[in-house]
Amino acid sequence: MTLPVPTSRLDRFIAATAHWMISWSKTIVVLTLIATGLLAASALQTRLDPGFNKLIPLRHEYMAAFLQHSGTFSGANRVLVSVEWKGEGDIYNKEFLEALHGVTDEVFFTPGVNRGQVYSLFTPNVRYIEITEDGYVGEVLIPSRFEPNAEGLAHVRSNVAKSGQIGSLVSNDLKSAMVRADLQEIDPKTGEKLDYHQVAQRLEKIRTQFESDKVKVHIIGFSKVLGDVMDGLFTVITFFVIAFAITAVLLRLYTRSTNLTVVGLLVALLPVIWLLGLLPLIGYGIDPMSILVPFLIFSIGVSHAVQMTGAWKHDVRVGRSPQLAAENSIRKLAIPGTLALLTNALGFMVIMLIDIPIVHELGLTACLGVLLMIITNKVFLPALLAHIRLEKSAMVAPVTDAEGRNARWWRVSVLAEPRPALWTLLISMALLAVGTWGSRHLRTGDVGTGAPELRAESRYNVDNDHIIKHYSIGMDVLSVYVEAPEAGEACSNWQVMNAVDRFETHMSRVDGVRSVSSSARLAKIAAFGTNEGNPRWQTLQRTEAALRSGSKSLSPDLGLNTESCKIMNVQVFLKDHEGSTLTHVVDEAKRFIAADRTEGVRFRLAGGNAGVAAATNEAVERAEVQMLGSIFGAITILCWLTFRSWRAVLCIIVPLALVSILCNALMALLGIGLKVPTLPVIALGVGVGVDYGIYLYESLQHALRERDGVTLREAFYDAMRQRGNAAVFTALTMSIGVGTWAFSALKFQADMGILLAFMFLVNMLGAIFLLPAMACWLNVERAEARARARSPQQPAPAPAAPVGGGMLRAAEVQSPVNGKL
Repeated sequence: MTLPVPTSRLDRFIAATAHWMISWSKTIVVLTLIATGLLAASALQTRLDPGFNKLIPLRHEYMAAFLQHSGTFSGANRVLVSVEWKGEGDIYNKEFLEALHGVTDEVFFTPGVNRGQVYSLFTPNVRYIEITEDGYVGEVLIPSRFEPNAEGLAHVRSNVAKSGQIGSLVSNDLKSAMVRADLQEIDPKTGEKLDYHQVAQRLEKIRTQFESDKVKVHIIGFSKVLGDVMDGLFTVITFFVIAFAITAVLLRLYTRSTNLTVVGLLVALLPVIWLLGLLPLIGYGIDPMSILVPFLIFSIGVSHAVQMTGAWKHDVRVGRSPQLAAENSIRKLAIPGTLALLTNALGFMVIMLIDIPIVHELGLTACLGVLLMIITNKVFLPALLAHIRLEKSAMVAPVTDAEGRNARWWRVSVLAEPRPALWTLLISMALLAVGTWGSRHLRTGDVGTGAPELRAESRYNVDNDHIIKHYSIGMDVLSVYVEAPEAGEACSNWQVMNAVDRFETHMSRVDGVRSVSSSARLAKIAAFGTNEGNPRWQTLQRTEAALRSGSKSLSPDLGLNTESCKIMNVQVFLKDHEGSTLTHVVDEAKRFIAADRTEGVRFRLAGGNAGVAAATNEAVERAEVQMLGSIFGAITILCWLTFRSWRAVLCIIVPLALVSILCNALMALLGIGLKVPTLPVIALGVGVGVDYGIYLYESLQHALRERDGVTLREAFYDAMRQRGNAAVFTALTMSIGVGTWAFSALKFQADMGILLAFMFLVNMLGAIFLLPAMACWLNVERAEARARARSPQQPAPAPAAPVGGGMLRAAEVQSPVNGKL
């Protein structure tokens, strides 16, 4: 049996390339295996590469202020360790204070901690100031020669009460006390990049060391979140093994061939191995937040491997040799397969529009993995297929009806006729309306309190709930920097301090704000103390001399101002870091800043973890439209260049757009916010989902242009017979594989699994149901007939004949040979 004669210049080039590849197939297999061995050895050097600054949109205006002042004031990379007393009474007892002292020392010596920004009842930078007959008097809260007797404990209680730290370093119910510390991206001791997993393990060791029946330790902070995520990576690997096993079982049932199952899994794993091997060579690691990329690459690899092995299996069943079947598979799938992989890569590439380093890294690694797949799936796989044998159990033809057609796909092909197509379009329009309404409720940013990467019942989120409940502060702090470089002694400048005071008053009334700390507040407390505690004097003094008298209370050690108050840090503590809360608070801050006219004073947003989150949310919101516009625009161009038909573009793009809208509605329904881990899902879903439409439309167009008198229904049936089984199988397999992530202990992995499973499955349904309906009402059949009439005259192919239970183009049987069995 021979191969068809290519007609166009492109077809001749593809045919010559395919023939050359199969001629050198043994060499290709050997070289590929050698490269795999070398890259597998390199993959052993791949490291986890987390980092706080990788989560920051560095070019955002908020982050310019944050990075400028993060070395002076407490930044967003903070650790809070709350020590809770579970026994009788409050914290003022020997056993608790010894535990707090020990925790303070251990945190102080933790790698990466900025020791000048460690705050505790035992650190010298936390002091109280009081007004006596002799003037200002102040000292540390717990003296160096402190004795835990009744007198000493009473003295500490008095000092803490006068310090104003209740609600901050001491809980409101006096049952807990806190150690607060800031981490640096570079460990000052070693000069190396901070190992966050080591920090998290050290913090967990502190918890184990000091917890007892009467003492409980609560720890929150970015490093602890990252440590918990990295500890949860074992579950990620577990779910990969589960997905691999499910894929293997389903692939064996689908192909009925052990050889094809092994080959398909091997080829799907190759781009993952190659990717992991290349990362150390180009100086990259894997961030825990992008650890799922290799598993996505594996799923995509399975999808394309099934298409190639399915085409090869079909040709072998009808009598071709493995070599000719492999060569013909290359010719059939070169255009749609390469186009599909390019759109996959494009889906990963466009997410780099989000101005966040970790997203750039994710997009780069994923795009590289897909491009490697062009080699493994389109070069190595057919070369390997040319040298394997198809078992007898896999030669069984599918069940057909009396006319030799696959009954299942013939029933589905009725969707290409006008009346069923109209019903499909009406249902799709209804889904579009529901999806559009539901997607309006999608929120940008996190939803809920605590760490959204972890489950609500995780130890971290339980600790976070405890701290929020018992303190007036928490992890969610928005820092607003007040710069007054030309104001001279700004601490004693009433205009400057009044602007800060008015801003604090304004923000304290904003819904979502728990408390506000500023230098102006301390200055008012100083005035209150200077005037015998008369509450009428708890206001800013208008004279420079009066303000200067209270400036001793404005110590830079408190982290609210520099010397002379040239720069001040207003800390706005929020109730949570939900996207809606951040947007409202930031908008109120902007409203005040826009209305303020104080000369020589500049308010700059924003620092703290809430400032980072607000900047990230704004970057994500801006990037969403750009990202979707870019990917749909690029897919439109690629599809038009390939099919040269605007009808083809609409048939492929419209189902993708509908599924994207439905995905947004699902996110809103499930309470999943649009953020860094979830935004790429839509791009990935579009990039992967377009495969189904490309493969089906290419086969449908081929049938309409190459066979005289064929109807749209017959062409769609032919497409489903050739590509439908593989499309349904890969969609189900990929959906089940990533769907298992829903049971992961990591919330972000569970969210991604649910959304990706939805996108993979519904994109397949959209291609099967909506694509033929649109082709029907867009008159694709007539348009392709006109295109065939305009093309150079070719020998008319013979009528299709039933072969092996399916319709095989007779031209593939009777055309002149490229080779013989």
